[in-house]
Amino acid sequence: MLKKFVLFFALATLLAGIAPSCKVSYSFTGANISPAVKTYSVYYFPNRARLVNPTLSQSFTEALREKLQRQTSLNELTENGDLIFEGQITGYDVRPMSIQKDDQAAQNRLTISIRVKYTNNIDPDQSIEQTFSAFEDFDSSSSLSAVEDGLVPEIINKLTEDIFNATLANW
Repeated sequence: MLKKFVLFFALATLLAGIAPSCKVSYSFTGANISPAVKTYSVYYFPNRARLVNPTLSQSFTEALREKLQRQTSLNELTENGDLIFEGQITGYDVRPMSIQKDDQAAQNRLTISIRVKYTNNIDPDQSIEQTFSAFEDFDSSSSLSAVEDGLVPEIINKLTEDIFNATLANW
């Protein structure tokens, strides 16, 4: 495995030497960010859902900031970064999923939806506005309040991963 890794980098270095006008950038985080981009800003995501989790806005906003800090070398600005993430939480819903006898739900699904406006001030063609949703299922014998503290961080993790991939990884 190590031999393949060394061979890959040797080949990449050789190719870079042959074509010096070409720029090859590698990332182990999956981010595909222009070298001209130096900063980002994450604005607070207010909760506009009908059912409100009082800590969701803060938790999501912080999780997105932390994701960008961990997986990029960009500097965070409070506002007017080269990349701007803003939006709102538009959905926080619980719905029955699998129905068993007597029309009782065997499982419920908690879904969180977030509308994101991503602005790339360096390359405006990369900007997007999109809604992201993620969910987790839970046993219907449990109340939402009993499982919420465990489910919400898992859903936030899925959402931040999806947002990162759609905006910076160009997947």
